Amino acid sequence: KQPSDHITELNNARPKQPFFFLKPSSSILPPAFGPVLRPTGVILHYEVELALIMGRTLRDLDVKDRQGAMDAIDGYAIGIDMTARNVQDEAKKKGLPWSIAKGFDTFLPLSNYIPKAAIPDPQNAVLWLSVNDEMRQNDSTQLMLFPIPRVLAEISQSMTLEQGDVVLTGTPKGVGSVVVGDVMRAGLRVDGKDVAEGMIEVRVEERGGPYVYTET
Repeated sequence: KQPSDHITELNNARPKQPFFFLKPSSSILPPAFGPVLRPTGVILHYEVELALIMGRTLRDLDVKDRQGAMDAIDGYAIGIDMTARNVQDEAKKKGLPWSIAKGFDTFLPLSNYIPKAAIPDPQNAVLWLSVNDEMRQNDSTQLMLFPIPRVLAEISQSMTLEQGDVVLTGTPKGVGSVVVGDVMRAGLRVDGKDVAEGMIEVRVEERGGPYVYTET
């Protein structure tokens, strides 16, 4: 996670280099494809983020190659990185992997594709998220700890980024919980105006099924 205020609110250590994790493609919830589904027993948290849509393969990018990094981005989207917080907290406490906490079905609502021209400077925009029309997150992408080119370079030096990959860039302060029945809205403003393609509206519903969270 990138912005420093979010690191503080989760009591995480400030990283010396970008840290990243993976979400499965099955967690993606395209626009108008239904609600976010809360698994039974899960404390569900939202994190609005700017998503980079990769336009070409990127491998072993030099951290100084800013232009190469930006040229590799095809466009953008807004994403809500949903987290099963109690699942993640338990895994962290026990030193276990926490992919499941990020990877449930519907745990990555995405907006429509945003053309690069709509966000001339992706590190000078405002991300926002509301729950039931109450603003919860509303802050600038300028607060990222690491610039986008460095993030892409660091990832590409350990695993190849491919065309179509989605890279989330971190969330501002204000992360919190949602429950069944809540409606999340999210978006991005450039020069004070909402980018139409970046709007998300999604409801939270119960998942049902056999999964029930229990401590491992």
